[in-house]
Amino acid sequence: MRGFGIGDGYQNIVLSVDGQRLNNIDMSPPLIGAIPLAEIERIEITKGSGSVVHGDGATAGTIQIHTRQPRGVGMSAYAGSHGGRGANLRAGTETDLLSVSASYDTSRSDGASDPDVAGHPATAASDVMRLHVKGQLARDVAVSLEGASARLETRYPGWLTLAQFTANPAQNGGKTYTHQEFSSDYLRGAIEYRATDRLRIKASHAVEDKRSRFVTSGWTSDYDYVTDDVSFTYQDAGWGLTGGYQGFDGTRIGLSERTRKQNAAWFAQGQIHLERLTLSLGARSEEVNYSHRPNAGGALERSHRLNGWDFGANYRIDAALTVFANYNSAFQAPDIDRFFRNGTFNQFIHPATARTLNLGLNHVTPTNRLKAVLFYADLENEIYYYSTGNWLTSYNTNIDASHKYGLELQDTWRATERLTLSANYAFTRAIIDRENDGGGAYDGKALPGVPRHSLNLGLGYRIDERSILQIGHVWRASTWAADDFDNNNAQKQRAYASTHLSYRHRRGDMTFFAAVENLFERSNGIWVRDDRIYPVNFSRNWMVGVEFKL
Repeated sequence: MRGFGIGDGYQNIVLSVDGQRLNNIDMSPPLIGAIPLAEIERIEITKGSGSVVHGDGATAGTIQIHTRQPRGVGMSAYAGSHGGRGANLRAGTETDLLSVSASYDTSRSDGASDPDVAGHPATAASDVMRLHVKGQLARDVAVSLEGASARLETRYPGWLTLAQFTANPAQNGGKTYTHQEFSSDYLRGAIEYRATDRLRIKASHAVEDKRSRFVTSGWTSDYDYVTDDVSFTYQDAGWGLTGGYQGFDGTRIGLSERTRKQNAAWFAQGQIHLERLTLSLGARSEEVNYSHRPNAGGALERSHRLNGWDFGANYRIDAALTVFANYNSAFQAPDIDRFFRNGTFNQFIHPATARTLNLGLNHVTPTNRLKAVLFYADLENEIYYYSTGNWLTSYNTNIDASHKYGLELQDTWRATERLTLSANYAFTRAIIDRENDGGGAYDGKALPGVPRHSLNLGLGYRIDERSILQIGHVWRASTWAADDFDNNNAQKQRAYASTHLSYRHRRGDMTFFAAVENLFERSNGIWVRDDRIYPVNFSRNWMVGVEFKL
C-alpha cells in the first residue's frame, strides 16, 4: 500500500481485529495466520488515512478485520499439495442475555521447497484456539471476554543465487532452514454502556504474552503487551463525534536486557452532514516513551510527542457520483527491534512523519462500483534498513526526506445476474529526495521494492444457485531489488504474476470447495540484491475440502 516497499511496508499499516491492534513492537509482521478464515465477516481497507483513530503506524493506511461469532456447530477440512491439510471446528450458542462461541483451527504443510541439507522439509504448522463470551448485564450494559491461544512452528527456506533459482527454485541452496517456534496467549475484556440512543461508551483491557524462539540460533525473546482503550461515539441527525484514550505498554525481554515502548494517546474525530456535503475533522496527540535497560550498564531513554490530524470533505454531485478530498498527517514511531544491530543495542532512531493529500471520486450504480484516487505524500525520516551487504555492519536508520505519489483505480461490475468482474490497478512512485547515510548516492533515486504498476483482476461466475466459480490474476511490475537504494544492481526484482482458480458447490448443509493457486506455475521470488533471491509462490498449489454445519 502506497509505496512503502516490500521490506518495510507492513510496518506502515495498522492492522486490527475487532478493534484490537495486531501490530508488534518487534520486526515481525502482524500474526494474521492466527485468524481462522471461517470466522472473518468482512475486511475494511483505508489507504493513506486513519491516523487520528488508529495512530502510530498508519502512514500507509489501515486494514480492519471484523469477525463473526459462530452459531451452531460447523466444521471444515481440507487437503492439498505439498502435504497441505487442515481443519476448523467451531461452535456457538446465543440467548437474549448470553452468547458463547469457541473455535479450533489447525493446519500443516510440508512446503514446496526440497528438504534442507539436514533433511528437514520447509514445514509450517499452526494451532489456534479462540473463545468468546458476551453477556448483557442490564438493558444498556454489555460485557465481553475474549481469549485466544496460538502455536506456530515454521522452517523458512534460505536465499538462492540467480543460477540456482533459474535451475530450480525449489532447491535448498545447500542451506539449513531457519527454524522458528512462536506462541501467543491473548485475553481481552470489554464493557459497553449505551448511555442514550445517541451516546455509546466502551472500555477494554487486553494482555498478551508472546514468545519467539529461533531453534537454529538459540535466540529467544519474550514480549509482554498491555493495551487499554476507552472510547465514546455520539451520533446525531446532522453530526457525529468519536473520541477517547488509547494506551499501550510493550516490553521485549531479551537474554541481557529489557526494552520497552509505551504509547499514550488522546484523539477526537467528528463529522458534519450537510445537504450534499459531509465534512470531517480530527486530531490526535500521542506520547511515545522508550527505555532500554541492560542487565549490566546504564539505562537509556527517549521520548517523543507526536501529533496527527485529518481534514476531509465529501460532496455528492448526484445519486451516483461523489467527489472527495482528504489531507492528513500521520506518524510511525519505530519498533524497538529497530534499535538493535547484531543482537546488541545500537541507537535510537527518529519517528517517521507523513502528510498525505487524497483526491478522488466514487461512482456507484446498482451494477457498478468505481473508485479513483490521486494521492501525494511528503515524508520526513522514513524508516529503513541501511544494508552494506554485510549484516555485521548494516543498521536501521532514517531517510531524511522522501515523497510518494500515484493513482489508484478500482471497479466492480456486475455484468449479468451471474457474472461479476473486478479490477484494481495502482500506479505508484516512491522517490528518495535526500538521505545522508547514502553519501548522496540515494538522492533522487526510486525507493526499492516498489513496483510502478500493479494489477489485480477478478471474475466471479454463479453457475447456478448452488455453485460459483472464481478466477483471479495478480500482477506486479518489475522494480529495483529490496536493498538496491542506489538503483545500480545488475539484477532487478522480477515481475510477479499468479493466477488462481476456485470453485464452491453447496448441497444442503454441506459445501464442497476446490482451489488452485499459481495455476501456470510462475516462478516468483523476492530479490534482496544480486544473487540473493528468496523463492515465493513458485509452485502450483491445489486444495480440496468440505464444510458443513450441524
